[in-house]
Amino acid sequence: MHQFFVDREQIGTEYITITGEDVKHIKNVLRMKEGEEVRISDGAGGDFFCTIEKVTSEEVLAKILPKEAGNTELPNRIFLFQAVPKGERMEYVIQKAVELGVYEIIPVEMKYCVVRLDDKKKEKKRERWQAIAKSAAKQAKRSRIPEIHPVMSYDKAVEYAKNCQLCLVPYENERGMKGTREVLKKIEPGMDISVMIGPEGGFSEEEIEMVREEMEVLSLGKRILRTDTAAITVMSMLMLEIEMKEEE
Repeated sequence: MHQFFVDREQIGTEYITITGEDVKHIKNVLRMKEGEEVRISDGAGGDFFCTIEKVTSEEVLAKILPKEAGNTELPNRIFLFQAVPKGERMEYVIQKAVELGVYEIIPVEMKYCVVRLDDKKKEKKRERWQAIAKSAAKQAKRSRIPEIHPVMSYDKAVEYAKNCQLCLVPYENERGMKGTREVLKKIEPGMDISVMIGPEGGFSEEEIEMVREEMEVLSLGKRILRTDTAAITVMSMLMLEIEMKEEE
């Protein structure tokens, strides 16, 4: 079943109106017809099962069905603080993190980041990254579209991360997966979790010392992972831990 996102004002009591580029996609690419079922979300947690009632060149009218659409969101909010990597790695991190259930993604400038963006490029990148997040949310049948924040400095990112009840900092020089397992056991339903991922050059000693007393510095194993691999590894570990506890 195909998924689409609409603004809240497009949702009525009985019908939802789809407009914009999705109309062309439904009509010309998917070639969907009246009577076919679709899943529609408002991007903020509201989900609906619908049947297509009418397709025109301007809009698609979908009738809301009485059955539940089902919740696809994690019971915990995960805030991913990702050091800005080079090339297309940020796009890959965003795509996969959204599929795995991330709540927000905050790009961060750190000491050993290879990439340095000026203000104009930062905003263009953020627009591109937000579009990727929307596409990934649609593909994964998410109920909401994770927000991609403007690029933050490390200091501001640390302060923002501290709003979470559990703050994780994977660090290549940390050792001991038993410690990592103990940290994951601390996760409780509804707990906000922040994850701080370092850049290609790794965290500086000063950056680690800034968070060591207030955050959980942990290992991801004996091997050195690339920044994008580290982000997806932690997201996968968290998704497994959270959903297993949800099923208990």
